[in-house]
Amino acid sequence: MFRETQILSTGDRKKFAGRFGGIFKRKLNKLTSIENLKDCTQEKRKIMDLFNILTMVGGLALFLYGMDTMGAGLSRLSGGRMERLLKRLTANRFMAVLLGMAVTAVIQSSSATTVMVVGFVNSGIMKLSQAVGIIMGANIGTTVTSWLLSLTGIESSNVFLRLAKPSSFSPVLAVIGVAFLMFSKKDKKKDVGSILVGFSILMFGMETMSGAVKPLAQMESFTSIFTMFSNPVLGMLMGAVLTAVIQSSSASVGILQALCATGAVTLGTALPIIMGQNIGTCITAIISSVGASKNAKRAAAVHLYFNVIGTVLFMTVFYTLNSFLHFEFLSGAASPAGIAVIHSLFNIGATLVLFPFAGGLEKLAILTIKDRETEEEKVVNEDFARLDDRFLDKPGLALEESRIVAFNMADQTREAVRLSFELMKEYDEARAARVAELENRVDRYEDLLGTYLVKISSRETSRRDSRGLSMLLHDIGDFERISDHAVNLMQAAREMHEKKLEFSPSAREELAVFVQAVSDVMDYAFTSLQKEDKEMAKQVEPLEQVIDSINKEEKQRHIRRLTQGKCTIELGFVLSDISTNLERIADHCSNVAAAFLQLDAEDFETHEFLGEMKDESNEEFRRAYQAMSRRYQLPELSEGERRKAAPLQA
Repeated sequence: MFRETQILSTGDRKKFAGRFGGIFKRKLNKLTSIENLKDCTQEKRKIMDLFNILTMVGGLALFLYGMDTMGAGLSRLSGGRMERLLKRLTANRFMAVLLGMAVTAVIQSSSATTVMVVGFVNSGIMKLSQAVGIIMGANIGTTVTSWLLSLTGIESSNVFLRLAKPSSFSPVLAVIGVAFLMFSKKDKKKDVGSILVGFSILMFGMETMSGAVKPLAQMESFTSIFTMFSNPVLGMLMGAVLTAVIQSSSASVGILQALCATGAVTLGTALPIIMGQNIGTCITAIISSVGASKNAKRAAAVHLYFNVIGTVLFMTVFYTLNSFLHFEFLSGAASPAGIAVIHSLFNIGATLVLFPFAGGLEKLAILTIKDRETEEEKVVNEDFARLDDRFLDKPGLALEESRIVAFNMADQTREAVRLSFELMKEYDEARAARVAELENRVDRYEDLLGTYLVKISSRETSRRDSRGLSMLLHDIGDFERISDHAVNLMQAAREMHEKKLEFSPSAREELAVFVQAVSDVMDYAFTSLQKEDKEMAKQVEPLEQVIDSINKEEKQRHIRRLTQGKCTIELGFVLSDISTNLERIADHCSNVAAAFLQLDAEDFETHEFLGEMKDESNEEFRRAYQAMSRRYQLPELSEGERRKAAPLQA
């Protein structure tokens, strides 16, 4: 062949080379075009994967927003009833578990429940022993969300089963919810609308995430992420970190359920991630306990210990058995329903195992977070601890706690006034110091409680709660001013003691009637507010009018004694100060009662309201005033005193 090639003519050789070169060139061009096509396909795949990731992130955002909206609507609809149940019915630990489970199932967040519990313990409403059961129940209640989300995995040609899929019925719920929000004027229907819309957005976000991650199953880099976490410890850490970042075990379980749509997640991979999610959800309660009391920190520690101990026990037993039995189901693909089953079995199992050792968890938390040695550093005023920012997400509950604090503030004020009255009879420096201490405390009440009420006012509240909020804001100002007058009375008593001044017998008798009337009007005002007794509150204004009359008569009698030489000018100044402060206390009590009586009114026009009450046509007021006048009469003047008093009255 070589020889035949050698004998080819020059022209033949050129023709042969040209033909072979053309074939080679065409082959080379074809190969180049295939490589270009592969590169183009890979570029398109990268772009497609990028948009899938963006869609998944958008679906996650909708999912989280829907969960928050639905939880807020459920909380408003409950109107604080769930929270009140938590703090009232937890004496029995088994009942506490059931309550924690029910409340969490309703508000769809174990984090929210545990944060509330931390707040209750911090404010002294709930004992640490009561909190343990609720925390256990909250872990079971949070599994309801995973079961709802598992409905997205329904695949069937059966019409009824397809209707059970959220993507089928959630659009209808969304339409109903939007209609309630846009056209209803009732708060309850608006709350129901928020729940329906939130649920629909949550489910739409879940469907969006599931649809976005399906094509990602073809990406080796994506599927390799899950093979990285085939190690149980790494998988547990991954679940804990993810949940800690988004601060919701329900949300992180939902994300895991959405990823199951790729088929890349095996049960062996999902199991430790779920275990880690239960640990990661503790971060919310831990953050919430920062700056709180020792017991509040212990409540957060109980939550952490419960989940850590439960997880360690489960993984130790399960993987020990797996090393001998080699569970084949771990290599199978995980489904949304399978995730819900694992989530539920773990939380129910952990509760059953650790429930008998609830006291041990409490002791472990106490050993971890020990009390300080000094009593002063240990004790935090329980009233001020009630004003916890954790309750602001539940305005009804926050307002109820504020009412309790305001009533205690009223008691502190009443105690200060009572002590000041005793000082006018017999001065004692210890009691005087106590009056000053109480006044300082009442000032602090006004500052902290007023700030807290303003925070509540920025939240969405019902109309009645809004009026109650306005009433409390008015009342705490009156309480603070009354405590100031108590200090003024104390200082007047101190001045008389230091200067060795003493009223005449007749002045002391008149002052005793005056003081009794003021003491009674304060009791009427404060007690009617605390017991919500409107009939008692209606007695305040007639008595306040009688006190005004007593004040005027007292001044007239003082002038008469002054002209008779029975009283000095210096004592007159002291008596004038005392009378003025007593009359001002009655005025503030009138404001308190009027604000309570106007609770169902649209606004607080106190002066206009009191004017209508004292109108001459108001027969009920006139009879009450006459009865009060007969009850609180100043001592009668002698015949000589009446004659001397006549020119002054003229």
